[in-house]
Amino acid sequence: MGIKGLTKSTLLDFPGHTTATLFVGGCQFKCPFCHNGSLVTKPGTLPDLSRNELFSFLETRKGLVDSICITGGEPTLYSDLKRLIYDIKQMDFLVKLDTNGYEPYQLDQLLKEHLVDYVAMDIKNCQEKYAKTAGCTNLDLTRIKLSVDLLKDSDVDYEFRTTVIRELHSKDNILSIAEWLKGAKAYYLQPYVESEDVIMPLFTSYSRDQMLELKKLAETYIPNVHLRGMDE
Repeated sequence: MGIKGLTKSTLLDFPGHTTATLFVGGCQFKCPFCHNGSLVTKPGTLPDLSRNELFSFLETRKGLVDSICITGGEPTLYSDLKRLIYDIKQMDFLVKLDTNGYEPYQLDQLLKEHLVDYVAMDIKNCQEKYAKTAGCTNLDLTRIKLSVDLLKDSDVDYEFRTTVIRELHSKDNILSIAEWLKGAKAYYLQPYVESEDVIMPLFTSYSRDQMLELKKLAETYIPNVHLRGMDE
């Protein structure tokens, strides 16, 4: 499965829940602003946790967290993701999946079999700028659009989210994204935060007031818009 890291407990990953997080390596995209750069660009240099190590860790989380978030990298790259989630749910944890939405068939199977309790799908940018923002010149946008529709039509709880970067996202871009996602349950805007492991440390974030302005624009099409990591 390529589990590369674990966090014991967070209140941020799954709204309303205390969560432990599993990080997998590898991704189809090379978003230059990705703050988990090593997981994306050189996952083979990072050690894998064995299945025994992983489930021993999960045993220690019983009673301390009520859910497990699977993030990356990109979890849906792995054909054994469904089996991993099934085994986690057998331990009575809720499961949240973070995904870029580029594997709609895998996502569809997880939704239909009710294996995920919450899905957070990254929306990199408006459709016209998607490939550039994702660092993927041969990107097939149809796959992203299909995953958006799958979530909107699903009875599983979900959110769309965009990491907002001054150099990559204009007001018009955010408005275009919101129009595309019209009817979504929830849309989160989160400011870019630089990390030591970012792929290209070239970017800057908008101010709180500017983020509030972007939030207001997005609310033109999506009533349930939130700022993550900022007081609204």
